[in-house]
Amino acid sequence: MWLAELAMAKAVGTIPCQMGEDPMAAMYETPSAGDMPIWDLWMSQHYLPAVSAAGDVGLWERLGDRALPIEPLAAELGVHPVALGVVLSLLCAMGFVVRREGRYSLTQVARTYLDPASPYFWGPVLFRDAKSHPSHEQLVGLLRKPMTQAGDAADGSSAAGWESGQMGIEQARRITTFMHAHSLVVAIGAARSGVFADVKRLLDVGGGSGVYAIAAAQRHAELRATILDLSAVCVAAQDFIGEGGVADRVDTMAVDMWREPWPDGYDALFFSNIFHDWNFDQNLGLARKAYDALPSGGKIILHEQLLNDTEDGPLTTASFSVLMLRGTFGKQYSLPEFRTMLEQVGFGQVDARHSCGYFSLVTAVKP
Repeated sequence: MWLAELAMAKAVGTIPCQMGEDPMAAMYETPSAGDMPIWDLWMSQHYLPAVSAAGDVGLWERLGDRALPIEPLAAELGVHPVALGVVLSLLCAMGFVVRREGRYSLTQVARTYLDPASPYFWGPVLFRDAKSHPSHEQLVGLLRKPMTQAGDAADGSSAAGWESGQMGIEQARRITTFMHAHSLVVAIGAARSGVFADVKRLLDVGGGSGVYAIAAAQRHAELRATILDLSAVCVAAQDFIGEGGVADRVDTMAVDMWREPWPDGYDALFFSNIFHDWNFDQNLGLARKAYDALPSGGKIILHEQLLNDTEDGPLTTASFSVLMLRGTFGKQYSLPEFRTMLEQVGFGQVDARHSCGYFSLVTAVKP
């Protein structure tokens, strides 16, 4: 019904059609309300499990009145420093830990109510049910992950399919529908940010449903985009491309981004919610492949929720980082971390701009 109403509105001039657009196409219009409260709701799932898991590995009593960097703190607790860093970011954002000059210390609230030695300890209330929650058990397991183990994607996760290069069509449809739902609003924001204004040929690496390529193509009539993804994902994306009315300017290319060469001929390579799936070294590999595929003057565009430069928030982003830890042993990154990554492979002019909600666009140029 809404498509008929949209077509009628376009016909009478209420909503203008873009050049070459199918009048029945689903237009990506900015909604009347932002989705940040929905993100807040979704990411609230990690608050209590992060606090209870930290208690299980002894953080509250071990840290006590001291201030320690991650590495010695992780060694003392016998936990993985990467996992500890992700959890500490969320604990900082919740107000239980403070990070100053790379050293972590407890706030007075944490010392008063979370240390088992305190007479005001809230553990019997907070942790009675939390420790039976699957997220608590998973976070404790990730914190205690041996240093010799690489960070592998969890079985059944979307990243596991990309990591293995194998994904069936039904799994691809489930994943693209899931990703499309939480990406649509921010894709519209990215398309309207101006970052694609000078882009003629866009390669959307790991583009999934194509929501970003579609939004960019709807916004910029001269832009042509290719969604690079696994074969099954490319099939699943066709419905979204057709519904978006941009099939004449958005296509797909079946490529295993880890094992197969990337095409050239594009002036910008775009990655949304891709780098947060992987560790620093894996992301260096992706950045290097992007650098090699781009011409001089071409740019890489990363679309992610950025942690603060001090990696102590924002709250929802820090919790999103815990979600990535759980799913892929990945994390959200800060702009300084991305700058280090991109400059290390040769990119320059690293910059960032806000796009929509909690998301930002990080750009860099190949000299």
